[in-house]
Amino acid sequence: MRPRHHGFTLVEVLIVVVILGILAAAVIPQFTNATSEAQKNATTDQLIKIRRAMDVYCVRNNNRYPAVTAGLGTWGEIANPGDTYLRQTPLNQWIGGANAARIIIGTAPDTGFQTAYGWIYDPATGRVWAGSYDAEDRPYPRP
Repeated sequence: MRPRHHGFTLVEVLIVVVILGILAAAVIPQFTNATSEAQKNATTDQLIKIRRAMDVYCVRNNNRYPAVTAGLGTWGEIANPGDTYLRQTPLNQWIGGANAARIIIGTAPDTGFQTAYGWIYDPATGRVWAGSYDAEDRPYPRP
């Protein structure tokens, strides 16, 4: 008697390939959404750190806010390497790109998504907003 070889039939292989395709189609969109969520969370965390640093600076300096100027990561006295306020220049991951560290001087948060700057600073009140975020600290959707 010849030994019988056991193997998969073409139909069985095709069924497995179809199942794997369905699983991949369900999982891949979740990975792209996870990246977007991570960028939002990173920006929100940076915003919280900046605001906390502003508050601590204000308390330690007789209710005076730091001299932040418009520009690329120009946080002035609160963002120096090894400093106790901000150890590095914060980046707005939600807008990304070359302007993620750029600061503008303003008095209100954005009204829509933009990529021209990462942060808005009001020197009169010490208030900071993330670029492309609303007044409730929610990100505007990307176009």
